[in-house]
Amino acid sequence: MNIRARGTRTTLAAVAALAAVAGVAATAVPAAAAPRPASDTPRFLEPAELPPYPASPWYAGPVTAGQPDPLPMCVGEALPSITSHREYTTDYDTNAQQLTVEGRSEQWSKEFAALLRKDLAGCAKTLMRQDPGLTATQKSYGHLNVEEGADVYGIHTASAQGSSDIALFSVGRDGAAVTIVRWARLGTFKDAQVADFKATTVTAVNKLY
Repeated sequence: MNIRARGTRTTLAAVAALAAVAGVAATAVPAAAAPRPASDTPRFLEPAELPPYPASPWYAGPVTAGQPDPLPMCVGEALPSITSHREYTTDYDTNAQQLTVEGRSEQWSKEFAALLRKDLAGCAKTLMRQDPGLTATQKSYGHLNVEEGADVYGIHTASAQGSSDIALFSVGRDGAAVTIVRWARLGTFKDAQVADFKATTVTAVNKLY
């Protein structure tokens, strides 16, 4: 055997071995989360990109794999195990959350986003059915033309004990990635920072890829 032939066989063997390893690695990836280069993974909001809060800065926790605990109202039950999330807080009564899911395909994510919108459209009725002592009302704040689109909702809840809370939700999609942004504080619809929240939603969707 000459040196060139032996070198060629060695190279082919190495390529075959690498292909076998790659094949094993590929089968280990969950079906709902196709692998992406590190530079092409969804990015999360930074504190300064949230609706401004005059009494306190925003603080952000780490981006965490998995479903949050507790689950957010109305959209929580639909979240798959491949969800990633990040929590945001202030020094007072305002908090926020971003949840992102990379689906197995654009069609899967399109259907998932539609399910989330359906859950939010019926959120007030669901909450009152689950807790008869709660009064819930909601508003739709319309559609945003960013990437594949985003929709914004407001939900106010009041309990028999006197608590009053306002929350804003948005569901947006870019390709196979879906993100949910939630903002909440004590108050009513008049305390909702809708314009600022819409700007935050546009930023969140644009940062996905």
